Amino acid sequence: MSEMNEKIKNALISIDFVKRYEELSKRFDSGRTPSDNRLVYIDGEEVMDMIKNLGYDPLFDAKEKFFKIKEEKTENMSFGFHIILRDGLVEMVWVVRQDKEVLLGSPFGTYAKRLIDPGYRIKNPVIGSYDDLEEILKTAFEMYEDFKKALI
Repeated sequence: MSEMNEKIKNALISIDFVKRYEELSKRFDSGRTPSDNRLVYIDGEEVMDMIKNLGYDPLFDAKEKFFKIKEEKTENMSFGFHIILRDGLVEMVWVVRQDKEVLLGSPFGTYAKRLIDPGYRIKNPVIGSYDDLEEILKTAFEMYEDFKKALI
C-alpha cells in the first residue's frame, strides 16, 4: 500500500476521520440491517434528489455505475466525492487532485488502513432504507466539508 500524501494524512487526522467513519460504520452495520433487509435495488432519481437536497450537484457515471458530485475546484486543487451503492452497502470515495496529480482517490476503508495499520478494517455502512442512506450521506458530506477546509 502506497504512502499517503502528508497533507492528506494531516487533514484526515485533524478531522478525526477514523473515529467518525468508524462511528458511522458501527451505527449502520450488518447487525442492524441483516442481508435480507438491505436496500439492494436503488432508485437513481431518489438518490440524485437526496444529493441535491444536501446542497450538491449530482451526476451518475453510467459506465462505472456510481453517483458523484460535480467536481469542486480551488486555485490548484479539485475535490470530488463518489458514492457506490451495491448490495445494500455504501462505499464512498473522496478524490483530490493538486494540479494534475491525484493525491487521494480510494474508498474510505483504505484511509484507516493507511493511517493506522494495513490490517485495520472499517466496514462499509449498510442500508436498509432511503432514510438510512440519507443519514449516512449527510454525515459523510459533513466530514467532506471539514476535510476540504482542513486541506485548504
